[in-house]
Amino acid sequence: MGCFKPISFFCSVFFFAILACILLLQSEVEAKELYYDFVLKEANFTKLCSTKSAMVVNGSFPGPVITARKGDTVYVNVHNEGTYGVTIHWHGIKQPRNPWFDGPEYITQCPIQPGTNFTYTVLLSSEEGTLFWHAHSDWTRATVHGAFVILPAENTTYPFPEPDHEAVLVFASWYKEDVPTLMDEALKYGGLTTLSDSYAINGQPGDFYECSNETTFRLAVDHGSTYLLRLVNSVQNTDMFFAIADHNLTLVGVDGNYVKPFVTNYLMITPGETMDILVTATQPLGHYYMLISPYFDGQADDFDKSVTSAIFQYNGNYTPPTSPIYPDHIPGFYDVDAARNFDRQLKSLASLEHPANVPQHITTRMFITLSIGMLRCPNDSCDGPDGNRLASALNNISFANPAIDVLQAYYRNISRYFQADFPDRPPTLFNFTADELMTDNITLSDQGTKVKMLNYNETVEIIFQGTNVMNSGENHPVHLHGFKFFVVGAGVGNFDNETDPLTYNLIDPPELNTFPVPKDGWAVIRFVADNPGVWFMHCHFDRHMSWGMDTAFIVRNGDTEETSVRPPPEYMPSCGENSIYSGDEQSMFKLEE
Repeated sequence: MGCFKPISFFCSVFFFAILACILLLQSEVEAKELYYDFVLKEANFTKLCSTKSAMVVNGSFPGPVITARKGDTVYVNVHNEGTYGVTIHWHGIKQPRNPWFDGPEYITQCPIQPGTNFTYTVLLSSEEGTLFWHAHSDWTRATVHGAFVILPAENTTYPFPEPDHEAVLVFASWYKEDVPTLMDEALKYGGLTTLSDSYAINGQPGDFYECSNETTFRLAVDHGSTYLLRLVNSVQNTDMFFAIADHNLTLVGVDGNYVKPFVTNYLMITPGETMDILVTATQPLGHYYMLISPYFDGQADDFDKSVTSAIFQYNGNYTPPTSPIYPDHIPGFYDVDAARNFDRQLKSLASLEHPANVPQHITTRMFITLSIGMLRCPNDSCDGPDGNRLASALNNISFANPAIDVLQAYYRNISRYFQADFPDRPPTLFNFTADELMTDNITLSDQGTKVKMLNYNETVEIIFQGTNVMNSGENHPVHLHGFKFFVVGAGVGNFDNETDPLTYNLIDPPELNTFPVPKDGWAVIRFVADNPGVWFMHCHFDRHMSWGMDTAFIVRNGDTEETSVRPPPEYMPSCGENSIYSGDEQSMFKLEE
């Protein structure tokens, strides 16, 4: 029987309540559990006319692609068959209330010891698009990394026309020498780090290097088809420009979030960033270079000045050209305007299905400087300026790893391993972007394991200020674990707290997990501290991270079980002598008990 009119309102409410339950149950059924096995071990690779052994996952460089859907749970059992401890980080994945499996060594866990295994539980929530996974211990990320593709949930689709095909392009650095040895030497003596010998696209250096053109990566395409290219920048220490000869690129996603689409003929992508682009194969049949070329805006000029190629290769009957067409529109190494103009175009999609919930009322405001400086060495015995050790800092604090991870110390209330007094502002105010900033009170940083405490659900604004200390100003890609945040503003020069906030975009700013703080400039982010746990924040140039440009946020539990950190797993890797660090450099980057 139908409902009588006097109670039709209650029937409607009942109907919609039942419908909501059905949809909830349907979503729970559709969310899947996926299982992967990662075997970490050394493998031999021949590139650039030489052969070396490198730590990789499942024998491949880059490592395997993980593919899941929004809302799935992914279990990854990592077997360490190498010779030193390693951890894996799920870059850009929020891991709600689940810091135990985030991965940075000595922040949320200790390394997985050789001969042991550890299973990560990766909880997907709001992420949709391309992210990646990588080692988060020492400099092992150089060869231990791979894409993490998160498709729309079942019965939903992209907010743009469905592409005909998809492909993953992973950018990386390649060193002829053993990376752990290079790191060991650089940290021991405190001087500049060794530059890479090449870059790579999907593991291959490309046509412009010796002994490489036979293995150049080729993407076969059909004329008239549209391709969704998923780009991952896992280069160690360099921002990159990307372009395809004679083809426009439509950017549709960054860092696992959709953006307002815009058409461009190049991209600027920093280490730690991921991007989704649409490319339609409309040119005459032929071969077209895809290039990654370094972007550098610092004064030291210490970067790998080589260009890496892959080939966008049309299928069909035609005579192959003697050489692919070159993208003459790709910006030069030092094109600051091109890099900044690209970043200015990023805006959130801000649609009904993908809203931009920008925090409007701030409860915690921080001002953080990023600087390259020094630490004193005994008897002026290091290879940095004046016999000191090169270091980097946030608010003049060079972060040092504790003997056990910060999360364990916090959760179990073990004292001595960190200090909850990371400063909200730098100890000294000065003209941050001036030349010749060389005095000791500016160039010498303090070392410590200092973290910032936040209450659950605080709304946070951080103003990041680049500095030119020791004439070392450059772009810094900053990555925050456990959160997505809105970049509400950026500019050059010293931040002006009266005029610069008037330029903020509080409507549709890009929502990211990694962002570039421009050389001698500033950037402002906002986020809600709604993810309890311990979450790392650092520059995504590996050498700057190793030098100390890091800190961590500890977000306290809320008032309910659903707003509190999940219980720890039954097993976590033990904290022993299982890190790659050895010798004198240990005292700089790892604090002893």
